[in-house]
Amino acid sequence: MRVVLQRVLEASVTINGTVNGTIGNGLLILVGIEEDDSKEDISWLVNKILKMRIFNDESGVMNCSLQDISGEVLVISQFTLHASTKKGNRPSYIKAAKPEIAVPLYNNFLKEIEEQLGKNVEKGVFGADMKVLLTNDGPVTIIIDSKSRE
Repeated sequence: MRVVLQRVLEASVTINGTVNGTIGNGLLILVGIEEDDSKEDISWLVNKILKMRIFNDESGVMNCSLQDISGEVLVISQFTLHASTKKGNRPSYIKAAKPEIAVPLYNNFLKEIEEQLGKNVEKGVFGADMKVLLTNDGPVTIIIDSKSRE
């Protein structure tokens, strides 16, 4: 499982011209799921994401976590995070999980983040054509892959 975290001042997702989710200060999380991802990947990532100290403290130093600042979260599924660009100019998405595997894992990811954060998480719709707007704060953008945890 691969995520891209973007520290944002605000972010929203629009589907078919309708805003589906919007947040203020917090994290926009793009999530890509592979065929062999599991609940262990989800637990490890959620723990890492919620404790990652990438928000400024009163001195302007990145020393606070999402939980410390009571930040908001917008989660967007994005299979293109597993694009392979080794051959040619057209990316291959062979490593991305099929919907029958990815949807339950995506839903479990959302559920675990909400439970650990203690509040609702805004989200896109799996497989939908989404328009995502954000104001990246910093900019701070971090990529985490659960297969690279050692």
